[in-house]
Amino acid sequence: MFGKRSTTGSGSGRPPSQGTATLERPSAGASRAPDASSRFAPTVASPPLAPPAPAAPPTEERQRSASFYETKGQVFGALIEAIDLSQLAKLDGQSAREEIRDIVNEIITIKNVVMSIAEQEDLLEDICNDVLGYGPLEPLLARDDISDVMVNGPNTVYIEVAGKIQRTGIRFRDASQLMNICQRIVSQVGRRVDESSPICDARLPDGSRVNVIAPPLAIDGAALTIRKFKKDKLTLEQLVKFGSISPEGAEVLKIIGRVRCNIVVSGGTGSGKTTLLNCLTRYIDADERIITCEDAAELQLQQPHVVRLETRPPNLEGEGQVTMRELVKNCLRMRPERIIVGEVRGPEVFDLLQAMNTGHDGSMGTIHANSPRECLSRMESMIAMGGYSLPAKTVREIIVGSVDIIVQASRLRDGSRRITHITEVMGLEGDTPITQDLFVYEMLGEDEQGRINGRHRSTGIGRPRFWDRARYYGEDKRLAAALDASDYDEPIR
Repeated sequence: MFGKRSTTGSGSGRPPSQGTATLERPSAGASRAPDASSRFAPTVASPPLAPPAPAAPPTEERQRSASFYETKGQVFGALIEAIDLSQLAKLDGQSAREEIRDIVNEIITIKNVVMSIAEQEDLLEDICNDVLGYGPLEPLLARDDISDVMVNGPNTVYIEVAGKIQRTGIRFRDASQLMNICQRIVSQVGRRVDESSPICDARLPDGSRVNVIAPPLAIDGAALTIRKFKKDKLTLEQLVKFGSISPEGAEVLKIIGRVRCNIVVSGGTGSGKTTLLNCLTRYIDADERIITCEDAAELQLQQPHVVRLETRPPNLEGEGQVTMRELVKNCLRMRPERIIVGEVRGPEVFDLLQAMNTGHDGSMGTIHANSPRECLSRMESMIAMGGYSLPAKTVREIIVGSVDIIVQASRLRDGSRRITHITEVMGLEGDTPITQDLFVYEMLGEDEQGRINGRHRSTGIGRPRFWDRARYYGEDKRLAAALDASDYDEPIR
């Protein structure tokens, strides 16, 4: 596949219909890689995207020397001259990876490269990732313990593990390789990033959120940020195990999702809002029609009847943009039973509130805010951003009449994430919105390792505002049991 192939395919052990053929290898006595005038002339086709072979997450990253990267550049250049990418595209990912490893081994032999076995294995894996995947990012994306990957130019890569940011020894060959990988990622979802459009939001196939900002806006090279999703989707039971919420609080959240309360998940950046929203959607009945609206499709609902909508940026001529507000408006005409907005950032909050108020009970969304009270204020200010000339009291009446529950997520200073409030919106008292907390998180101190100790406490509310709704859905006994099991003997400090 890396040059002229035989037409018989004999000796390969696989039928020709699978796209595998015999590789014509360079002579072992050659002193250099084939030049551009040979039959191994380079092509201009872009390499195919194929998933890498599953590999165990590395436990420790080896620091690589400058000579390693220099050798890698030479071998990679020889490989590009030797391969035929149009033939490579006909193979599946695993077969293509095996063929690349074979030819790279031969190039190493021809060039008399002196490397240890570990370095040679690293080189083979790196080059396979460069051609078939996301280059140096592949080992990071394969690790399930990493929640964020932050690339600050070709020579600086940080990751977040267990809530803490740490620098890695990974680097890119040059700024051009980093930019090519950014292009490869965003092109999968029909977007582009270049000097004329240097900012781009995209996503990986698994839903992980991607942001790219390219030169000239990024002075030190393209800045790539990936918010990774775990391969195993989190559930409320796992959040209980991690200490993010108490068992009783998790039970109340399940009931809230089941009885079609309108929910807003509030929290700061990186606090786990989208993860929590995913957890809450697991308790939606399978026979409900759900429509999601997102800037980058991250939500991963398990129900069978889901319509996923995604915004679109403008094209080169500045036309064709589809905003979140237009998506929310349009989905009202699609006979939804629940509307879920991945992230509310602007005037679309008014359309979401209108939907919540007009028969689409159980709708959900997320908002950036640091407390439930601030969440209500943020919604009011976002409505004002839309240019609506409504009295302040009218806006507040719309908000309190639409939102039933605010679930506040926070990232604490030790890197842990906690659900700090489950709060009901009660109504207006004069011009002031009234809320009541059902559960709050109380910090008690920290241990020797700097980890914060705390507990989730019920505030003692025995009959929440959505009690009648829970009784309508037959969940009142379960709700009473969860509230009774909560510990609220001592007053909350």
